[in-house]
Amino acid sequence: MRWARIDQNGTPSYAVIEGDTVIPVRGSPFEAWERTGTRLKLDDVKLLVPVVPPTFYAAGMNYAEHVMEVAHKLGRAPDLPPNPDIGYRTNNALIAHGENIVIPADATELVQYEAELVVVIGQKCKNLTRENALSAVLGYTIGNDVSERTWQKSDRTLWRAKNTDTFKPMGPWIETDVTLEGLATTVRLNGQTMITFDTNKMIHGVVDYLVAMTTCLTLYPGDMMWMGTEGATANMKHGDTVEIEISGIGTLRNPVIREGM
Repeated sequence: MRWARIDQNGTPSYAVIEGDTVIPVRGSPFEAWERTGTRLKLDDVKLLVPVVPPTFYAAGMNYAEHVMEVAHKLGRAPDLPPNPDIGYRTNNALIAHGENIVIPADATELVQYEAELVVVIGQKCKNLTRENALSAVLGYTIGNDVSERTWQKSDRTLWRAKNTDTFKPMGPWIETDVTLEGLATTVRLNGQTMITFDTNKMIHGVVDYLVAMTTCLTLYPGDMMWMGTEGATANMKHGDTVEIEISGIGTLRNPVIREGM
């Protein structure tokens, strides 16, 4: 099933997408729900971020080539994480499919995309096991972890580098019918393919993270976990369009603008 959040005359509403048809529902995927009698065309609907999370979690370095690429840029030996590293991001940075990534006027040219699988939690859970961890997952969506690399080096908490307004595009919807094995992630910048990688070839997978996290943290419906990116990333500039496609889920597309231009 494909879940979206849509704008209905200024009011957010959950909806089910079937092909090119959008069916608003009463309720949400996290509670009881039922279809309404309304039928809308997908092209006529304003998509919102598919979930506003109670808590926004993010994996640390979670793909081997990306760890090596970052280590090379910093001039040090690569250090693969021995355990899942769990961080946090902020909701103010979230924007929907089609909305503008806005680069602040005082940012450097080193503003880059990061293509990420996003795990959306469907139920309250604690102390998950490897056997039941995926039962806590509602579905998956796509994230672009926009990062200002100069700020990333200088800010100890990454407060600007990762959490600036508009730096977390996410969407276009949540897909519940996903098999992690076999997924492929592709990034296109202005239509040019920049990288394609095996989405599930993580250092620590979705199950690893959910089991580790819930030893200490209670997860709640709507919480989400961004799972990291692979390989080298490139700069984005004013006038660009970045697309992230994950097979079986969809394509997240966002224009890029710079303040003052």
